[in-house]
Amino acid sequence: MLRCPVYTRCRVKPSRRDFLRSSIMVPGSAALAAQRRRTAPPRVAVVGAGAFGGWTALYLRRAGAEVTLLDAWGPGNSRASSGGETRVIRTIYGPTRKYVEMAARAMALWREWDRTAREPFYRRTGVLWMTGADDSYVRQSIPFLRELRIEYEEIDPAAAARRWPQISFDEVAKVYLEHEGGYLAARHACDAVVRELVRIGGTYRQAAVVSVRPNGGRPDVRLSDGTTLSADRFVFACGPWLGRLFPDVIGSRVRPTRQEVFYFGAPAGDDRFIEPRMPVWAEVGERFVYGIPGNLHRGFKAADDTRGPDFDPTDGDRNPSPDLERAMRAFLSRRFPALKDAPLLGAEVCQYENSPDGHFIIDRHPAMPDLWIAGGGSGHGFKMGPALGEILARQVREDASPDPFFALARLEATQPR
Repeated sequence: MLRCPVYTRCRVKPSRRDFLRSSIMVPGSAALAAQRRRTAPPRVAVVGAGAFGGWTALYLRRAGAEVTLLDAWGPGNSRASSGGETRVIRTIYGPTRKYVEMAARAMALWREWDRTAREPFYRRTGVLWMTGADDSYVRQSIPFLRELRIEYEEIDPAAAARRWPQISFDEVAKVYLEHEGGYLAARHACDAVVRELVRIGGTYRQAAVVSVRPNGGRPDVRLSDGTTLSADRFVFACGPWLGRLFPDVIGSRVRPTRQEVFYFGAPAGDDRFIEPRMPVWAEVGERFVYGIPGNLHRGFKAADDTRGPDFDPTDGDRNPSPDLERAMRAFLSRRFPALKDAPLLGAEVCQYENSPDGHFIIDRHPAMPDLWIAGGGSGHGFKMGPALGEILARQVREDASPDPFFALARLEATQPR
C-alpha cells in the first residue's frame, strides 16, 4: 500500500497518477493556491456609502464576501445625494414596470429592516397624488399595482377635500392615494446600514479615491492617503462624482443638478400638517412638486422636482435662493392656504445625479471587467437602495451580466464632454 508518495524516503516509487494527485495536496503548491482563490470569499471594495453603495456592501457581506466600504465624507453626509432628512417612497412610476416592481421589492425590504432592526426608517403615511385632467403618469402604473397587489384608491376631488380640509383641491381633477407609500429617514438610514455592515464583519474606511486607472485590465485605485485600494472586485457607487473618476466612460452622462428643499412651520398647536393627518403628497402638472409632513417635527417639507442648474457637489454654494423660496411660498398659499405666511424653518441645497434618460446606470467598466459602476439615481434612487443593492450584490458575486435596461450601452449615443 502506498502511504507516502511525496516523501523521498519512501521505498515505493509512486506512479505518475499518484504523484500528480499528491502535488495537488501539497500545502503551498500553485494548484492549491489557485484552488483557494476559487473557493475563498471574494474581496470586494465598494466606493460610496450612500443608498446604492451601502446596501450593496451590506448584501455582499451577508452573502459571505469580504467587504471594505469607503466614503470621502461619511454615510449620509451633507454633500451626498443620499444625505438630508427624508426621501419619498412610492410605487407609482408611470409606464415603467421595472421601477414599479423594484419599488415594491424595496418597500418589502425596508419593512423587513424595520421588523428586525432597532431603528425603523420607513414611515407609512400613504402618498396622495393630485393631477390635472392628464393623469396618465399615475394611471399608467395602475395595472402594475393591481398585478402586484399594491393597495391604492381613486378619490373624487370633492371627497378628498372633505377628507383633507387643510388642502385646497382647486384645479385638481384627479386624486389617488397610494396606501403603502410614505417616507424614509435618509441620512440616518445610510449611517445605520454602515453600522450594520461593520457589526457583521465588514470594514468601513473614510477615504477618498483620487484616481482609477486600468492596469492590465485590473483597476489601479489610488486613495487620498497615498495607499492603493486592493480587492478582487470593485463597485463604484459615488453618485455625482462618477463623471470625475471615469471621464471617458461616464463624463457628463451623470449630470449633477442643484435642488432646493424647504421646511415651513405650521401654526402653533395645529396638527393638520403632520402625520397621521397629512400624507406624503405630490402634485403632477406643469411641474412635479412634492412634500413630506412633519418628519420628526423638522417642519412641513416642500420641494420642486424640476431639474435645477448644473452643480458642483464638492464645493458648490448650498445657500437657498430667494427666488425659489418665493415660488414655493406661492405654491403653498394656493394648495395649503393655512401655510400662506408660514415661517421658513430651514432649507437644504442638495443635488440630483441625473442620467440622460433618468434611468439608473448599473454596469461593468468596459476596460476593467472587475469594476462595476452604479449611479444615475436621477432624483428617485434612494427608495430603491435595498432592491438595487440586492440585485448588484448578486451580479457581483455571480460575475453575472448586467441588466440591459441599466447598461451603459444604451447611452452610447450620448457623448460625454
